[in-house]
Amino acid sequence: MEFTILKKSTRSKARRTRIVLPHGTVETPVYMPVGTNGSVKAIKHQDVSDMGYRLILGNTYHLYLRPGIEVIKQAGGLHQFTSWPHNILTDSGGFQIFSLAPFRKIKEEGMYFRSHIDGSYHMLTPELAVQLQCGFRSDILMALDQCTAPGITEKEAVKAMEITHRWAARCKDEWMKCRDQWGGNLFGIVQGNFFKNLRKESAQFINSLDLPGIAIGGLSVGEEPSAFKDFLAYTCEYLDENKPHYLMGVGTPEYILEAFEDGIDMLDCVYATRIARNGAVFTHDGLLAMKKERFATEFIPIEEGCNCYTCRHYTRAFLRQMFKTGEIMGPMLATIHNLQFMYNLVEDIKKSIDDDCFETFKKDFLSRYTSGSREE
Repeated sequence: MEFTILKKSTRSKARRTRIVLPHGTVETPVYMPVGTNGSVKAIKHQDVSDMGYRLILGNTYHLYLRPGIEVIKQAGGLHQFTSWPHNILTDSGGFQIFSLAPFRKIKEEGMYFRSHIDGSYHMLTPELAVQLQCGFRSDILMALDQCTAPGITEKEAVKAMEITHRWAARCKDEWMKCRDQWGGNLFGIVQGNFFKNLRKESAQFINSLDLPGIAIGGLSVGEEPSAFKDFLAYTCEYLDENKPHYLMGVGTPEYILEAFEDGIDMLDCVYATRIARNGAVFTHDGLLAMKKERFATEFIPIEEGCNCYTCRHYTRAFLRQMFKTGEIMGPMLATIHNLQFMYNLVEDIKKSIDDDCFETFKKDFLSRYTSGSREE
């Protein structure tokens, strides 16, 4: 993987970088749509590509359980199976087991869990997590880690962090064996819960593995916004500057801007597509809940000036009708708009870094966006 720093802000840690991956070049900052089961929900991959996205996520936990690694291998890998020609990042499955599996046990060997689909039992080891992702032919693979919830004791956080470190080393060993089969890039994950000494220790350990990239896990898991901001900035201080920085599971405009200001290059979240399926759409003046009565006779786009397909062809009134009648077209059109909004936002952020005015851009955007959200 080639990684180049293109531009740095003079007043923050915001930066522009270029990452060359097996399925093409990605310039950062970048927001990555999430394709849990092999597709981004309620939208065709061609539409995602036409917007300009060149990197999306797949979910190892879900793809491992269904359709299974052998089906994906027979298809020629996840790109061929899903008809997505660009880059794919797959997570290791650790967070999904933490959050979804009805039964799980953390052992030195790996994660023992019960499928949420059929109740069958499985063991996901660090070695298997890497083998699966290599079988998917993922462009970026994630090491297996143990995520923890806010409020645990420091002793519990230490135990989870240390097992995450041992698993990361085992993932690296397995990745080195698989590199002859596929040239994907393994990223390690920083943990440590909400203890600064552990966050520092974890970042330093993951740095020492000298993997192609480094990710921050265990944030935006229910903590207060002030804690998120504090621990993100603190953790970023200890990341290797010469590696891509990936913040996992963060995707609201407020948090995106905070992350990029701290030197994060990549982030992902289901938020944009999830709220779209429930009738909420982004505008520069905050979120709009399209099911509200006041939109019934608003024959204007979701947002004037938006270049998405939805805003070019449909009105707020029509979109409300789709949601009120339960038509599948409602979630589809809202998803198109929200993903285009996120793409355009990140493109504007890139330009502001190039022009060395990111901090002004952030302030102006949030002033308008948050005041509009309060009114809505």
